[in-house]
Amino acid sequence: MEASAGKMVAIPPGQVTLSDRRTQLSWSVELAPYELAAFPVTQAQYAQVTGLQPSTTRGAQLPVASISWWDAVRFCNALSQHDGFAPAYRLHTDGEGIEWDTSADGYRLPTEAEWEHACRAGTTGPHYGPLDEIAWYRGNSDEQIHDVGRKRPNPWGLYDMLGNVWDWCWDIYDAEVYGAYRVLRGGGWFDEHWSCRASARRRSHPTFQVDDVGFRIARSPVC
Repeated sequence: MEASAGKMVAIPPGQVTLSDRRTQLSWSVELAPYELAAFPVTQAQYAQVTGLQPSTTRGAQLPVASISWWDAVRFCNALSQHDGFAPAYRLHTDGEGIEWDTSADGYRLPTEAEWEHACRAGTTGPHYGPLDEIAWYRGNSDEQIHDVGRKRPNPWGLYDMLGNVWDWCWDIYDAEVYGAYRVLRGGGWFDEHWSCRASARRRSHPTFQVDDVGFRIARSPVC
């Protein structure tokens, strides 16, 4: 089966204000236009590109999970090469360093500002709709992962932005306190409702593989 990025949605430019409950800090970010996948990367997509099936619960249209941050960035580069785009990431030979080439047109992880801007899709509340209608979370998931796209999308046509699996983002969470830990957004199938909010932030080490953590891809338009 041919590898595919799946449907990419054009996200308009804008401004988003991020906040951190632990530090009580907030900061605004201006965003240029970009593209974001309508769905999390599925197990079928991941297997087509990498030949691997890391998820503990199997299903072609389930979100791929048990994916480290490093797994996700390698997938982005591999799919970029497959589709004839310039890879966004330069991985160092030591296996630990990485650089993002912001001029590249390849696939990448969204920044957390891009993620939240896209999740909100012009809405201002904690969710872009009634949670049971838009997300799989502990209250309705039967404590299991579900196929992508089974809940209502947000106003910009993005599915599963909240619930089902957490999404890896590009950003380091807080280097001074947590070192290399990267940002997770969106909440998962095993989380209570308060974790499935547009503003909720979580963190994980970039080498960790967790059964409710996946990712979706972004891409910068060619200028």
